[in-house]
Amino acid sequence: MRLLILGPPGAGKGTQAARIAERFGIPAISTGDIFRANIKGGTDLGKKVQNILASGQYVPDEVTNEIVADRLTQQDAQAGFLLDGYPRTLAQVEALDAMLTQADQELDAVLELRVPTDQVVARLLQRAQLEGRVDDTEEVIRERMAVYTRETQPLSDTYSQRGLLRGVDGTGDVDEVFARLGDALQPNGARA
Repeated sequence: MRLLILGPPGAGKGTQAARIAERFGIPAISTGDIFRANIKGGTDLGKKVQNILASGQYVPDEVTNEIVADRLTQQDAQAGFLLDGYPRTLAQVEALDAMLTQADQELDAVLELRVPTDQVVARLLQRAQLEGRVDDTEEVIRERMAVYTRETQPLSDTYSQRGLLRGVDGTGDVDEVFARLGDALQPNGARA
């Protein structure tokens, strides 16, 4: 199973991605986790993206594409994967299409968690407090939401036109959302 999960920051993508990946025996690949691990490790990549992320902007496509292309060639991703946080732009969609074409693969579905903005802001402020995330101030969160709407929302349209998009209500408890995602992945699951 080759999947993408979309949704604004704080929609619960990481939590649900881990559960879906476990269910299907595929790796959940989060570009955000890759970036944070590099920042924590003080790598060159970490230093490069730290200032970009702290300002609420996205890492440039060429950097992200290179990281994803490398990750998808690893052995555990050969039978499938779930990408979380990638693609975020139409240029990244094109890059992913090229990667999949080169590997003679295609996506099975694109899941989109839908959560109201005010609820996302509240979730991220709570997470920032619990985890000490310096990049999650209200101003930065609202900027990320604006960037998401402007740059990432067109992906929904693209994947909907391809018949791959499955819109899922991301509100409620973790188990309820996971059940909705499972339903959306059924052969006749709701298409958005």
